[in-house]
Amino acid sequence: MTDTSIELRSAKPSILMRVVKWVMSRRKPVFPHTAPEFEAYMAGRALPKDAAMPEKFRTQFDVQEWEAAGQKVITLHPKPGPGEWHMLYFHGGGFVLPMFKEHWPLAQAMVETLGISITLPLYDVVPESPAARQDALADAAFAKLAKSHDPVKIVLNGDSAGGHMALSLALRLARAGGPQPGKLALFAPWLDVTMADPAIAAVEPHDIMLKIGTLRSCGKMFAGGREPSGAECSPFFAAKEDLAALPPTRIWTGRHDLFIIDSRSFTGKLLDAGVDAKLYEYGGAPHVFMAVVPTRESKDCLHLLREFLSE
Repeated sequence: MTDTSIELRSAKPSILMRVVKWVMSRRKPVFPHTAPEFEAYMAGRALPKDAAMPEKFRTQFDVQEWEAAGQKVITLHPKPGPGEWHMLYFHGGGFVLPMFKEHWPLAQAMVETLGISITLPLYDVVPESPAARQDALADAAFAKLAKSHDPVKIVLNGDSAGGHMALSLALRLARAGGPQPGKLALFAPWLDVTMADPAIAAVEPHDIMLKIGTLRSCGKMFAGGREPSGAECSPFFAAKEDLAALPPTRIWTGRHDLFIIDSRSFTGKLLDAGVDAKLYEYGGAPHVFMAVVPTRESKDCLHLLREFLSE
């Protein structure tokens, strides 16, 4: 990797980020911290529901509600009209959890800060629905957007498992040879569901949200009958020739996030394949820190994303 392919944007977390991390560390974790606890939770849970879109959005934005592959999709346009760029954004949640309430303020901030339109698929979750349902929705949503918006001005984005979905969609589109997105932006993407790199263990004590054993169990659940370490389930292992077809790519990850290790290695793979790629890191920042929109780190992330779209 070049000296400029990875950039540390802040060496230490902001005061507000420190407070947020302290509060998060004392709350019930989003995912149980051991694989047996996670599996027991999944076996006994009721089917979760997406966090409802704030009603104020209907006055703040031009809201369009539609369906793709039989699943709900919401598009937010700025009030003056559709943005020059249209973002197809996939929320995170390990493929097994629906839209979090924190995703809506992030979507709002991106529309208002970047002046873009944003489409958010509310996909069916695993294991109640197979992962193929999520892929079908992603494919159908992009196909519809590409009919009404110049694909070169479509950016694929997502956080965590949603970053995986955005990347996997970009790879499928590249192989298909049809309309291609203009850019790819990934927020703390989950790239290898097997969490194979032993270096990840050194980050685990600092990650207040994610644990290796739980993620591996979740990855197996997502894979279903497929091989978790195959490129279909873990795009980290995509072939060099497939990576070479990807559009310019930017990745944002906190240094207290288990996914930082694979983000670094994957950035190197992209560069080796000839892709315009860069990773931005944030010291002490937790998983999907950009969803904490009042923080300095989140604002910087959106500033860089705005620059990326203007290049």
